[in-house]
Amino acid sequence: MAGNSKRKGAIRKDGTKKGQTVGSGGQRRRGLEARGATPKAVDRPYHPAHKRAKAASKSATGRGGARARDEGPEYVLGRNPVVECLRAGVPATALYIATNSEPDERVAEAVKIAGDSAISILEVGKPELDRLSTNGMHQGIALQVPEYQYAHPDDLMAEAKASGTPPLLVALDNITDPRNLGAVIRSVAAFGGHGVVIPARRSASVTAVAWRTSAGAAARLPVARATNLTRTLKDWADSGAQLVGLDADGDVTLDDYDGSGPTVIVVGSEGKGLSRLVRESCDSILSIPMAGDVESLNASVAAGVVLAEFARQRRR
Repeated sequence: MAGNSKRKGAIRKDGTKKGQTVGSGGQRRRGLEARGATPKAVDRPYHPAHKRAKAASKSATGRGGARARDEGPEYVLGRNPVVECLRAGVPATALYIATNSEPDERVAEAVKIAGDSAISILEVGKPELDRLSTNGMHQGIALQVPEYQYAHPDDLMAEAKASGTPPLLVALDNITDPRNLGAVIRSVAAFGGHGVVIPARRSASVTAVAWRTSAGAAARLPVARATNLTRTLKDWADSGAQLVGLDADGDVTLDDYDGSGPTVIVVGSEGKGLSRLVRESCDSILSIPMAGDVESLNASVAAGVVLAEFARQRRR
């Protein structure tokens, strides 16, 4: 009859029943079912709202210390980096898994940690992940890290003074490697420091790489961004802090310096060192005594050595 082709279970020309589908029955999808709140549209890389927000952020002109450059969520790509970030407690907002990607123990661990931490777990198509990577080397997994909320330099000093111990802060000048920034944050947290300040321009910022290197310390230690680092250092000096610049040709050695009072350790890069104006703002230039033919230490290592010594002095 003419209406038979519309009945449930009608047969197609290829012999299959209408309504039949071939697949896993949703078992794999349920295994990666999202847990926690679904990210906002603006935070999903494949959503038009995300693309509009990204375009708008590039055209906006930043003003003020904490918003001097384009901000927004970023993505950690690759199975090992994603697992490392999750183990370190990086405050991620979403874990993306490519549909039909080959799972392994790293993917399984990432899904478990994300689920235990109430991080949304979403399956997306491979093209969506491809758009997040310049070379497509995402290995079918990505972790969304939210925009870092910087403190204001004035608030950072005020909170350090209110802590009950003499302020111990680190200022970074010309440090452009986020791994060095992350390592310094970790050392400041480990030795009882109160925070880190970085310039708004020409400086590493708190990216996913810095998060991972800090081993999660960036979640506990405030980082401020200064529109003008020299002016911020002068303001801190006026409030009673001693500014100590680190340089191999210092006028005083670490063995002879008393860092038990309010102190700001100012660290420059290995190549450029301290910029002229920042160096001139320092009360003292400190060198670290070393044996052998080593000319200098990595910036983050030098900061860690000085922080450890000042922490020892404060325990006496």
